[in-house]
Amino acid sequence: MEITCRPRTLRLRDTFTIARSSVDTEEVLVVTVDAGGVRASGEGAPVAYWGESVAGMAEAVAADGAALLGDDLRDLEGIARRLRAWDGPQGAKMALDGAAHDWVGRRYGLPVWRLLGLDGVAPPTSFTIGISTVEETVARVRRAPGFAVYKVKVGGPGDLERLAAIRAVSGARLRIDGNEGWTFEEARDLTPQLRELGVEMVEQPFPAADLDSFARYRELPDRLPVFVDEGCKDLASVPAVAGYADGIVVKLAKCGGIREAQRMLAAAAALDLRVMLGCMIESQLGIAQAAQLGALADLVDLDGHLLISDEPFTGLGLADGRLVLPDAPGLGLVAEEAA
Repeated sequence: MEITCRPRTLRLRDTFTIARSSVDTEEVLVVTVDAGGVRASGEGAPVAYWGESVAGMAEAVAADGAALLGDDLRDLEGIARRLRAWDGPQGAKMALDGAAHDWVGRRYGLPVWRLLGLDGVAPPTSFTIGISTVEETVARVRRAPGFAVYKVKVGGPGDLERLAAIRAVSGARLRIDGNEGWTFEEARDLTPQLRELGVEMVEQPFPAADLDSFARYRELPDRLPVFVDEGCKDLASVPAVAGYADGIVVKLAKCGGIREAQRMLAAAAALDLRVMLGCMIESQLGIAQAAQLGALADLVDLDGHLLISDEPFTGLGLADGRLVLPDAPGLGLVAEEAA
């Protein structure tokens, strides 16, 4: 078995601003596995606020990747157990897990979603609108027509004005993401107007450690459903969320891959938590890994590849705001060099 790592720089169509940062590019790591005459790839995105980097991910894969994948790539559960026990970067786990699933699907001629026993049909994805001026916010909505849902980043000046401007030009459903940028008082005071605008949920309004604000917001008689992102990493973090929120956001870059995400989805269902499948800014390859589980999610926010201008992979479709998974074996994507 041969394992290779290739960093990729993804250039964004627009500067992407959230409550804590702005970026024009993002880096991901593509891990390719050649074994038994089959070549397969997976992608991992670093979680910057955990201190991860693509360079660190590549170094970790070079050191431990072969041992983690083992002698039998068909043993996806065994690989998942080793990845969970490994103290390496979560983004590296995502890439290795993705490559293993892609390899098994290609080896046996089946799409990964078929290997998982799913139908490959997911709810419509939201399209994310970063923090910007009112005028630019409206322009971005108009440049991305056809979506049933927009997810709007908040936590900057003029949140209500931006949302009202979107509502004036679009009847799409609205979700908002605070990225830990609000206080309880801000959320409390804004909520009545947010509900008037038809906002249907709020993602991570408060800092992950500020459980008091989550608890106080939960007691409000008229509030928005709360989904936890930054405060929910992997399976071990799911049960606690049930005590202070309504749902979780599952991202492969945080939990380490398809296998761990599937366990989180099962736990959430048992705890009566709703699930949004989310992403970092990733290419079609990384997005496709999460999209394999789309049929199990209540909400989908898998649009990272739609925010970039230089897509290194092809094969993932989009129709009427819904991701369309390919019927090709594995993850079903083709690298641009081979297209």
